[in-house]
Amino acid sequence: MTENKHVLSMLVDNEPGVLSRIAGLFSGRGYNIESLCVAETTDPQISRLIIVTQANQPLTEQIKKQLNKLINVIKVYELTGSEFVQREMALIKVNAKPEHRAEILRIVDIFRCRVVDVGKEHYTIEVTGDEGKLAAILSLMKPIGIKEIAKSGAIALFREPK
Repeated sequence: MTENKHVLSMLVDNEPGVLSRIAGLFSGRGYNIESLCVAETTDPQISRLIIVTQANQPLTEQIKKQLNKLINVIKVYELTGSEFVQREMALIKVNAKPEHRAEILRIVDIFRCRVVDVGKEHYTIEVTGDEGKLAAILSLMKPIGIKEIAKSGAIALFREPK
């Protein structure tokens, strides 16, 4: 069976130790977490946790069953295979030598990003989008010179039926 990315969205109790137990379930069974993002929902007692993992379908089903057995896990949803919106955010610090500044600003404009910090020798760019958009801007910035990068994990929600 082929492995592919699976996006799992969980509602969990917003309590200390919950994230540790979920991460422990993954690591204890040899599952890899490609990205993880967690934040409080509109209810301060509940957090939404988004995990992206790479596994085949039977393994993903096993992961979901084991997650549902954890006491602080309220509900597990698999977004993969459904209509959903997914975004990531990245901060990219690039070399901004005078001869590259106009090119960097053109790329920022094309990708509808923002320059959020300017230094003597760098620009820090904030970009939000899907995985393809982030990969595309990174490939254009690489020849200019990426000094540092910080990426969030994926966040995702089901699309509403139209």
